[in-house]
Amino acid sequence: MLVRNVKGCIAILLLITFWFSPIAGRADVMAAGSRKPAPAFSLADSGGATVSLSQFKGRVVLLNFWATWCHGCQEEIPWYIEFAGKYKDKGLVVIGVSLDDDGWKSVKPFMQAKKMNYPVVVGNQELMDRYSGYGMPVSVLIDRDGRIADSHSGVVDKNGWEREIQQLLGESSKQVPK
Repeated sequence: MLVRNVKGCIAILLLITFWFSPIAGRADVMAAGSRKPAPAFSLADSGGATVSLSQFKGRVVLLNFWATWCHGCQEEIPWYIEFAGKYKDKGLVVIGVSLDDDGWKSVKPFMQAKKMNYPVVVGNQELMDRYSGYGMPVSVLIDRDGRIADSHSGVVDKNGWEREIQQLLGESSKQVPK
């Protein structure tokens, strides 16, 4: 009886794991007509220059809310560095929004150590809330028209996320009416 219960528990665990794991090839990009405008923001980068979402209209934006202490964030950041370099000439911009409480004190050394090749700003929970993010990391894909195409809380599936980026890069700017 115990063996049957153990096998049953294992089967249930495998089913749950399969059910909640990312499905390869699945694209969660919303249809262009159902996308909502991404909330605007303007924040200073580590050099004091203003980074505004509006300055990237016409490009696909990967917006990533993260913190130096977040283990999932540390897993994703090398992927985002890779994507920023690989797809820059095709129209991708990666923007990191750090939510570290001590701001640039922690963020600048972290950026240098990781050799981050994309703009980073220091934000706050209020900004992440405007993107309906919870937990950390939170990653948002914004289309060329400044509309949210997908959002993910927790560590993304790298290959699936890259496919979504490629899909958005393949879309032209359609200027969907507001």
